[in-house]
Order: sequence, then structure tokens, then C-alpha cells
Amino acid sequence: MSTPVRVLVAEADEALARIVDRGLRAHGFEVASVDNAEAAVVLATDVTVRLIVLDLPGAEAVAARVRLSRPDVPVLWLTTGDPPPHSEGQTHALSLRKPFAFEELIGRIRALTRRANERRVTTLTAGDLRIDLLARCAWRGERAIDLPEREFALLEYFVRHPGRVLSRPTILADVWGYHFDSASNVVDVYVRYLRQKIDRPAEPSLIASVRGAGYRFDSPPETASADLATAKA
Repeated sequence: MSTPVRVLVAEADEALARIVDRGLRAHGFEVASVDNAEAAVVLATDVTVRLIVLDLPGAEAVAARVRLSRPDVPVLWLTTGDPPPHSEGQTHALSLRKPFAFEELIGRIRALTRRANERRVTTLTAGDLRIDLLARCAWRGERAIDLPEREFALLEYFVRHPGRVLSRPTILADVWGYHFDSASNVVDVYVRYLRQKIDRPAEPSLIASVRGAGYRFDSPPETASADLATAKA
């Protein structure tokens, strides 16, 4: 039998903390609950804590202190407004706006624990496309690809899900960590950025548009054709 995932719930709202505690236990998680910053920092340093649900006064200061000893512990921020800027596009942080459905909370927690397990892999490859997750670098054949944080996170997400049709809402939730307005074209914009950097002229895009459904990443062949992209330079 697998060991239950231990979650630290650091929530100042006592009623909400009880609801989250009971719900997580019902879903098979082990839970430790605190309602103040000092206790949260102390408990978070325990390596048995696999994830933190955080909503306390001074939450960002709490997270900063925890990161000194456990830089990769996943954090789910519960917010009433915009998420902390550093939670966007990072694999170890997601946010969830109040009020929320409990299944949304469970979905975010499972996404973060899955990402924590995935981070044990340090290199991803798809044909002649390589991604170094530690150095945060990517290459197409011998050509290095310069990617800002958000574009890198989106490429990593596509490479981890080859051949799968991914809807825009799914990409927004998994890569950005929270939901944008349904009319937002942010996914389309960043897909366009990626295509400009990873595709080759006169070849099909590695990120195919699926009409009415979203996008699908198609791995390039192992043997790269001549790197014509340098002609753009």
C-alpha cells in the first residue's frame, strides 16, 4: 500500500481549514493544520510534508522562509485576488481563488504532486528536440533555443504530453496555474511564440492546431533535417 501524501494546511480561516482538512482526509491524504506563520514554517521544514496549502497573513514571507530549506516543496496558494507573481508558470506553485469547489482544490493538489514526481526527470527528449529541466535550456538539433520562463514551461508541458489533444482551458490551468477569462487568447499567443522558435521553415509545426479542440504536440523525427532556421538570423 502506498504511503498517503502529507499535506500542510496553513489557513487562518478556522472554518475553512476544518472543511479542507476533512475533505483531504476523505480523499486519502494525511493532513497537518496550522493557523499561524511560525507554526507553518516549523512544520513545513519536515520532509514528510509533501505539499503546502497556504493562506495566512504574510503568506509570501512564510513561503520565502520555507524555500530557504525546502526550495522545491509545492505550494498551493489560496487567494481572494490575483495570485503571487512568482507562482505563475512555475512547476512548484499553483493558485486557487476563493470561493472554490472542493474538486478544484483536489485537482490542483494532484497536479502539484504529479509535477513534483515529474521533476525527478532532468532531461526530456522528443526526436531532435531536447530540454534540460535543471539548466532550463532547450535545443532543436544543435541549435540552442532561448526561451523565457513561461515559454519554457509551455514547451515542457507539450513535450510531456506528446500526441495528446490539449484544450486551451486545460493548458491554462496546468501551465499558468489559474483560469483566465474564457475570451483570453494567451495560449494562442504563447503557442505562436513557441512555433517561431522551435519550428523549421517548410516543415509542419511541432504544435498542431486541432480545430475546435486545442493543440497537439507532434514529436519531430530523431534524424534532424538541415537546420534552416539559422537563415533567419
